[in-house]
Amino acid sequence: MDTLNAILGQLTYDDLDQWAGEAIRTRGKGYVQRVEELHRTANNELVAWVQGTEKYATLVHLDPSGMHGWLCTCPYDQGPCKHAAAVILAAARSVHDTGELPMLDEDSELGHILMGDQDRKLKKEPNEDAADRADPGGTVKRAGPSKVRKILVGKSWEELHDLLVTLAREFPAVERRLLEADQLSRGQIGPLVRSLHKEIRRLTDEPAWRNQWSDEASLPDYSHVRQQFRALFDAGHADELLDLGNTLWRLGTEQIAQSDDEGETMGALSACLEIVLQAVPKSSLKRADQLLWVIERMLADEFSLLDSGEEILADPAYTVTDWQAAAAVLEERLQGLDRPKTVHFADTYRRNRLIGWLIKAYERGGQAEKVLQLLEQEADVSRNYEQLVDRLVLAGKREQARQWCVRGFDRTVTEAPGIAACLQKRLREMAAADRQDSLVAAYRAQDFFGHASLETYRELRKAAEKIGVWPKLRELALAYLQTGQRPDRGEKLDNLPPWPLPDPEVAYPAGKEGGRPFPDRQTLIDIAIAEKRYDDVMRLYQAMKKGSRTHWFVGEKVAKAVFRTHPEVALAIWRENVDRLIAEVKPRAYVEAGGFLRLMRKVYEAGNRMDEWRALLAELRRTHKAKRRLLEVLDGVSGGSKKLVG
Repeated sequence: MDTLNAILGQLTYDDLDQWAGEAIRTRGKGYVQRVEELHRTANNELVAWVQGTEKYATLVHLDPSGMHGWLCTCPYDQGPCKHAAAVILAAARSVHDTGELPMLDEDSELGHILMGDQDRKLKKEPNEDAADRADPGGTVKRAGPSKVRKILVGKSWEELHDLLVTLAREFPAVERRLLEADQLSRGQIGPLVRSLHKEIRRLTDEPAWRNQWSDEASLPDYSHVRQQFRALFDAGHADELLDLGNTLWRLGTEQIAQSDDEGETMGALSACLEIVLQAVPKSSLKRADQLLWVIERMLADEFSLLDSGEEILADPAYTVTDWQAAAAVLEERLQGLDRPKTVHFADTYRRNRLIGWLIKAYERGGQAEKVLQLLEQEADVSRNYEQLVDRLVLAGKREQARQWCVRGFDRTVTEAPGIAACLQKRLREMAAADRQDSLVAAYRAQDFFGHASLETYRELRKAAEKIGVWPKLRELALAYLQTGQRPDRGEKLDNLPPWPLPDPEVAYPAGKEGGRPFPDRQTLIDIAIAEKRYDDVMRLYQAMKKGSRTHWFVGEKVAKAVFRTHPEVALAIWRENVDRLIAEVKPRAYVEAGGFLRLMRKVYEAGNRMDEWRALLAELRRTHKAKRRLLEVLDGVSGGSKKLVG
């Protein structure tokens, strides 16, 4: 308890905000009164029930480093949930009031749920974006089978018989399971297979949806189908299983295309089809036909239902001859496809997927020499120039690779600029491998002029410094951002050095960068910040404000860069953001405004100007005295980082 008390005693509201986010912490505060049966464990863990839409079991492992782990039976999986935040806040209140938390009884219901699974996985991902936080792991399993086993072991044969008869009479699912097991044991699978076909048609005809706001859902239950697929597989009925799998594949993919759930139906179908895939090698199909059975469905798989198919195809039982026979069929399929109408992804996608599998068949069938021939034939049709170039480089045919890069670039730069950009990158990489440093710098300059940003500026600098021309290129690059005139195209620029780099092997059409306004002050500001030219940052920002509407995120960037050298500017920018957010009259916006107020507080503290800080808060309270939620945020930012305990 001493360690737990020490950690809780050091925790501040800012710490909690950094871990869960201010919005989650604020929501958690509203759930503190709903925390029930709060306990501790010997491992610095807090456990409790939290009453939400349902009653959720919640565990938080407090770590002195701030890397707190959490586990909750609620459906939220985008990071620490409001229930976890509520448990910490409730624990802090309890420690402050009584100094003690009771120890958890692991035999209690709460203990069984949270402590019963020895493989439970705590989530521990602080300070990450929500896109990186998502983790389907950490599911909690109830401990129960061992207790059931103890009960059954103590019963006689007659008692077990009577129990099964009673269960079968009272629970149709038990009766069905017993009858199906009997049919399988006697080899009478016809009725079972017909019943499964009927069940699959019924399930795939059901709507699949989930309302993420109310957590209401209508989801088909494929658990019985999966159980019976496994039973058929274990009993050696592979052909019947493939027949059922065909039905499930055809109807299931149609169902997923119309579903509106969170992937539950897709996961259930994938689990069933994984068993079907395992049956393919055990079926009566010829080996080559087994390969094609899997490949054809993987080619049509738009929902990643057959991700385990590659494991089946990697089975060494499939010989070179099997793969050659499969390759011959895939060649015919490719010849039968219509040529793509355009170079767009939607028109070339299926053809390129088929080409990919044909290449695998060639390689596994000992026909690797056919791969380059195929790619050269298909390059202008399917626009898979990158794949061809990479293969040529691996084969040591660098000059051919370079020629295909140039040819592919010229044929895609207008209609498929993404492909052209990849080929230009390949040319730069080959130039780097050949130590043509000036040519590498020319490609980096091409990237900068086409997509001016701090990142492309830095890459240009790195390449130019290698050949000693950075001072000249820097001057030319900054002049371009001011005027929009391209120094690499021979445009006359007064009082500037001549262009010091060779022409690249490919060129973008003139005006490709067309839509960008000049001066490009946003990029100039980014560069000035990176080079710590804060006076230039201020000059550019002031000009930007006069010339056009300033986006708020530019101001944020400027304020964070200059708050030490130009504190008044930073304070003014942050105050504008505070006023803008308060004007939205939304609780979430108030919380975001609180973040800017904290930044302002630090500037006032550093300048020994706390009287101004207090005056600002008083003004905001007076002006917005009717906004209760805003006043709560102002209370939270008014002083230093307040501790949870004390």
